[in-house]
Amino acid sequence: MDAHSPSATSGPSSGPRVVLVTGGTKGIGRGIAEGFLAAGEQVVVCARQAPAELPAAGGRVAEFIGCDVKDIESIKALVAEVVQRHGRLDVLVNNAGGSPSAEAATASPRFHESILRLNLIAPLNLAQVANAQMQRQAEGGVIVFIGSISALRPSPGTAAYGAAKAGVLSLVASLAVEWAPKVRVVAVSPGLVRTEQSHLHYGDEAGIAAVGATIPAGRMAEPADVAAAVQWVASGAAAYMSGTNLLLHGGGERPAFLGAANVPGQAHAKEQQRG
Repeated sequence: MDAHSPSATSGPSSGPRVVLVTGGTKGIGRGIAEGFLAAGEQVVVCARQAPAELPAAGGRVAEFIGCDVKDIESIKALVAEVVQRHGRLDVLVNNAGGSPSAEAATASPRFHESILRLNLIAPLNLAQVANAQMQRQAEGGVIVFIGSISALRPSPGTAAYGAAKAGVLSLVASLAVEWAPKVRVVAVSPGLVRTEQSHLHYGDEAGIAAVGATIPAGRMAEPADVAAAVQWVASGAAAYMSGTNLLLHGGGERPAFLGAANVPGQAHAKEQQRG
């Protein structure tokens, strides 16, 4: 099977693919949903509550199904409803997740368990149910986990979240082996992304701009940046990509020691960074 053949990477041989985006009503998830809609795909989004306005792009509007991704029966009902409506599920984007800031030393065990359940156990359960459906399809399917840079560097204030996302990357590597060749499993791990909730983490516009200036790209990612990456890894162009993680962080983070070092030539570099 070559990259141009109908396969787990390309979906049905004709017509739009059926794409399910969890947490697809706001933030990164909404951007991902709108990206697939603009590409002509059939998109279903889920969340616990319906939004005032559904994602829309390219003359298409996403469908909504209510779901609590932490509840296994709700997950089963979600996938069953998607299949009942459309006859298949081609792409699952496991996006739902997140965490408020909390010090690991004082956060309750119940809090830590909740964060792990939302960001690690829930996406595993949903992937398991989606895989069962995709394995029955001639073209298989693609499962994309939204990871985080927090899995790969210290995550003070969101330690449990970072640990959960590190677990997601391990899952991706293992599930890609178990579920091949019918189903590809990949991760896209964004760095800092500007959303409608950025002010909760970075403050006002000046704070958001200052944080963006620390990134080599000169800005935070936008949801559309993440959407473009997810569309690519879910496409036939990425047919041989499975079990791996695509980092999307604008060049990463400038090492703190460079800002503290007092070495000839560093002053010029600092000025360039600020400019």
